[in-house]
Amino acid sequence: MKKIRELAIDEVFELFLLIKNADVRTAKNGKKFIAFTFQDTSGTIDGKYWDASDEEIQRFESGKVVMLNGKREVYQGNPQVKIIHMRLARPEEPNQPALYMERAPLKREDMVEEINQTVFEITNAHWQRIVRHLLTKYQKEFFDFPAAKRNHHAFAHGLAYHTLTMLRLGKAICNEYEELNAPLLYAGIILHDLGKVKELSGAMSTEYTLAGNLIGHLVLVDEEITSACQALKIDETDEDVTILRHMVLSHHGLLEYGSPVRPRIMEAEILHQIDNMDASIQMMLTSIRQTEPGTYTDRIFGMDNRSFYVPKNN
Repeated sequence: MKKIRELAIDEVFELFLLIKNADVRTAKNGKKFIAFTFQDTSGTIDGKYWDASDEEIQRFESGKVVMLNGKREVYQGNPQVKIIHMRLARPEEPNQPALYMERAPLKREDMVEEINQTVFEITNAHWQRIVRHLLTKYQKEFFDFPAAKRNHHAFAHGLAYHTLTMLRLGKAICNEYEELNAPLLYAGIILHDLGKVKELSGAMSTEYTLAGNLIGHLVLVDEEITSACQALKIDETDEDVTILRHMVLSHHGLLEYGSPVRPRIMEAEILHQIDNMDASIQMMLTSIRQTEPGTYTDRIFGMDNRSFYVPKNN
C-alpha cells in the first residue's frame, strides 16, 4: 500500500492516517472548518474539512487514526489532500497512532550513548555538571520529543537527533579550528534546544504549550540553567555560567528571530550557524526524498517558501 507522500498528483486514494493536527478555524462565511495535518511514516500532508459540525470537531481530534478517502492535489506549490470522505478507524483496524508516526533514522539507545559520551568531552566542571544535571532531569523528554511542531526534525526523537547531528558538525569544525573552545560549543549544542521539552507537548499530536507560546524555549532553558546552578550550588554570577547562558540565549542569531541578544562570543556564532545549517539541510532532505529527479520539490516554508530542483543525476 502506498504512503501519503508517494501518491501522484490527482490520485484518488483510501488510506489509514494519523491526525497529527486538527486546528478549528472560521471561514469567511462564518462557518467552522478543520485544518488537518495528516501523517504516516512517509511524512505529512494538509487538508481542510469544510463546514464542520460541532460533533465532527469533537470526533476528528488530533491523535486519532482515520480511514481517509481523498484526492492528492497541489495548492500554491504545496501538496494537499481534497477530503472526499473520512471516518475513524474501527477497533479491528490498524488504529494504533504509533504505527503512523515518523521517527529519527537512528535508534534511540544509540543516540543516548553517543550524546552521553560527548558529555565526557565537556571538560569544564561547571558546564559538564549543568549539562549532566539537565540531561538526567529531562532524559525521557529529551530523547523522545520532536525538535519542532512542523518545520525541521518534526518527528519522534527529532530533538535528540537534531542535537546529535549538530554535535557531529561541531566536532568536525573544532578539529579544523583548534582555537575554538570545544567544551563550550558542545555544552551549548546539547542545551540550546533543551527548552523544547517544556515548549512542546510531546511527540504525539505536537502542540505548543502555554509556556512555549508565551515564553519560548530560549528563555525556558535559560531558567533551567539558573535552576541547575541553584541545585548544584554553582555561583550564577561565575563567568562560565554567564557564557553558557549567552550560548543558548543567542542561538537564533537575530533579535527578530527570537534571540534577546545576538551572538557576541565566537562559539555562540558557530552554534547559531550550525543550528541553522542542520535545520536547513533537514528541511531540504525531507522534500528532496519525496521528489522525482528532474523536478522541483514542494515549496518549503522554512526556506523562504522556495522550491528546490533535484538534478537528474542525483
